[in-house]
Amino acid sequence: MKKPFILCCITLLAIAPVCFSQGKPAKAGKSTANESTISDLEKSAWEAYKNKQADAFKALMSKDYYGVYAEGIKTLDAELADMAKSDLRDYSFTDVKVVFPHPKVAVLTYKAKIQATSEGKDMSGTYNSGSVWVQQGGKWVGAFHTESKTQ
Repeated sequence: MKKPFILCCITLLAIAPVCFSQGKPAKAGKSTANESTISDLEKSAWEAYKNKQADAFKALMSKDYYGVYAEGIKTLDAELADMAKSDLRDYSFTDVKVVFPHPKVAVLTYKAKIQATSEGKDMSGTYNSGSVWVQQGGKWVGAFHTESKTQ
C-alpha cells in the first residue's frame, strides 16, 4: 500500500510544475500584448464621441452594445443620439487597468476626468468608468460601458 501511494505522490510532484508553468507565460504574454490595444480602442471611442464622429464610434462598438448610467440604460442607437446633444471638450484617463478573464474578453477600468455638457447641463467632473471589449470575428469591439461620477 505504501509503494503505490509514494509513487503517486512523486508523479504528482513531478507533473505539477509542468502543468502550472504551461498556462502562465501564454496568458501573461497575450494580456500584455493586448492591454495597450484595448486602452487605445477605448481612447479612440472617446475621441470619436468628442468629435461627434458617429460612424467611427459605431464601427468600434458591438451592435449589441449597452451603456449603464445614472440616467438609464442605453443601446448603441441611444448613445449615438446623445452624442449629438453632448459637447465633450476635454478628457483624460488615470488608473487604467485591463484584465482578460477570457482570451476574447477584456475588462477595462479607469478614472475619466472630463469637461463636458449634455443638453446644456454641465457634466464635468471625475468618473469611475468601466468598459468591456469582446473579440468578434477577429476584431475587438466595445460591448459595455458604465461610469459613475465620484463624490
